[in-house]
Amino acid sequence: MAGSNNKSLAVRYTLASILLLVMVFPYLYMVLNSFADWGQVDKKLIPSHFTLRSWEWLFGGGEAVIPRPWLRAFLNSFIVSTASTLLMMVTAIMVGYALAKLEFKGKRMLDNIILFQMFFPAIILLIPSFLLIQNLGIYDSYLAMILPKAMSLWAVFMYTNFFRAIPDTFIEAARLDGASDFQIMYRVVLPMSKSITTVIFLFLFMERWTELLWDMVVVRSDSMLTLNVLLSQMFGPYGGYPGPMYAASVLLTLPIIVLFLFFAKKFQEGMQFTLK
Repeated sequence: MAGSNNKSLAVRYTLASILLLVMVFPYLYMVLNSFADWGQVDKKLIPSHFTLRSWEWLFGGGEAVIPRPWLRAFLNSFIVSTASTLLMMVTAIMVGYALAKLEFKGKRMLDNIILFQMFFPAIILLIPSFLLIQNLGIYDSYLAMILPKAMSLWAVFMYTNFFRAIPDTFIEAARLDGASDFQIMYRVVLPMSKSITTVIFLFLFMERWTELLWDMVVVRSDSMLTLNVLLSQMFGPYGGYPGPMYAASVLLTLPIIVLFLFFAKKFQEGMQFTLK
């Protein structure tokens, strides 16, 4: 009986290892090819010779390819993604707390509107949003990329449901001590929400970091391009040089990998809550 269980466990681990390799290998392939000798890029499954030539081309340009502002684009992406994510977090916490713990007229209708908007195709609002940005005079600026992404209805939905699960006794005790709703939010409720906050933050940052369409629409100058937009423009001049394109893709995914590894434990705890 014990031998049968050991065999079953071995089969499970083997299948899990194969699935993990299948999922991870495309990223490893991209990383390896970004450092591979140009004669081996996309020629071998696992390159045997490595060089920094692709990275040097990415930042310094080369034959018939002028240097592009990759570091500037990376900084732009970091500024825009961080600012947008923080704004989405703050607004989601405030709205989620109000919907979960406060009573006010029109609360149910607002809750229903949020649910409806979550299934509303965002692409329909692209042109009205663009025209609004133009009329406000903030086209081709950080504000044009940040302000329209200052609220996430998905984050509001997640926080609302989490806050509803927090016993009202904590809220009432804080009010008896003279705490205001803002103090209750950030000193009582939020510290109890660290795990779900990590999940929401990572998903929002990843979504904003990989945003392409909106940033292409509201940005014109090279100095304001985000990493995604710059990468999308590579297929012309860099079409015959896949090595630098792999290097640019690694640069794009690096912050997400680092963030996930840094918050892995909290992310797992938060996902356990969302799956309950």
